[in-house]
Amino acid sequence: MASKPSRPTGPKKAKKGPTKGTGGLGRKALEGRGPTPKAEDRAWHPAGKRKAAQERYAASGGTGKPRQAAGQNGRPSTNGRTKQKSSDESEVVTGRNSVLEALRAKIPATTLYVATRIEMDDRVKEALSIATRRGIPVLEVMRPELDRMAGFDGVHQGLAIKVPPYEYAHPMELLDQVIARGENPLFIALDGITDPRNLGAIIRSTAAFGGHGVILPQRRSVGLTASAWKTSAGAAARTPVALAANLTQTLKAFKERGVFVIGLDGDGDVSLPGLELADQPILVVVGSEGKGLSRLVTETCDAVVSIPISASTESLNAGIAASVTLYEIARRRNAE
Repeated sequence: MASKPSRPTGPKKAKKGPTKGTGGLGRKALEGRGPTPKAEDRAWHPAGKRKAAQERYAASGGTGKPRQAAGQNGRPSTNGRTKQKSSDESEVVTGRNSVLEALRAKIPATTLYVATRIEMDDRVKEALSIATRRGIPVLEVMRPELDRMAGFDGVHQGLAIKVPPYEYAHPMELLDQVIARGENPLFIALDGITDPRNLGAIIRSTAAFGGHGVILPQRRSVGLTASAWKTSAGAAARTPVALAANLTQTLKAFKERGVFVIGLDGDGDVSLPGLELADQPILVVVGSEGKGLSRLVTETCDAVVSIPISASTESLNAGIAASVTLYEIARRRNAE
């Protein structure tokens, strides 16, 4: 009887024994690559490209304008990403008047953006001069890039600057400064204002009629965004804005310092022309666009003032109401 053929087998595996070392050849791989270089030290990074452009600009003696690194189609490269807001929460101020006012006020701008083939006028020339004198990088960009930076329905007029997040003052410190100068305090506080254009208009009116500052609550309120900067037409550079952790407590602290707190409301029991506190230290509280003054703020006010209007079906928004009130207070103070 024939024996069954055996299956072919492969080479026998050697028994697993102690493995040999590499003699130190892999030691360098275990050590890592060292600390990560800074963004501006990486040539491919946008920050590195800006740094290289600034160095070329400095080497040229300041006679030219460094161009932002461009990708295909001549547009500035964004590495495939379009960011509406950078990670450092910087704001972009657009418009020739707003940009020039911010530069004049020595706002710590980080970059000045100028559109290619911009029509030069006195404002653009002065903005370039101030930026060069202060060492602010000047980048020439295409208009579509400025359109993106300005946002929907934004107007940049070929000029924009990037500014760091706004540094808010403390309300009580502002009051102390006004009293130390021997001036009659006049402040505006906003109770739940969410429209940045209203905030910008109120800041502009505060600067126009001799106000000393604007106070914002820390929660449920708009901050000093680029839109508010633009609406203020540069007044935000001259008028301090303070941030209150608790608006009601801040109003009570102002009252303890001898400041009268008045609120604006259409159903107020005091008419603005009959306001007898105009010559006193005053803090005017403006309510939100829809809900008006909150209950706690209304209870804290010394008086609730209404602005008489001819048509009962019409109403004034927060920015206009604040402007009318500030004008009346300034008129009464100047008449005395």
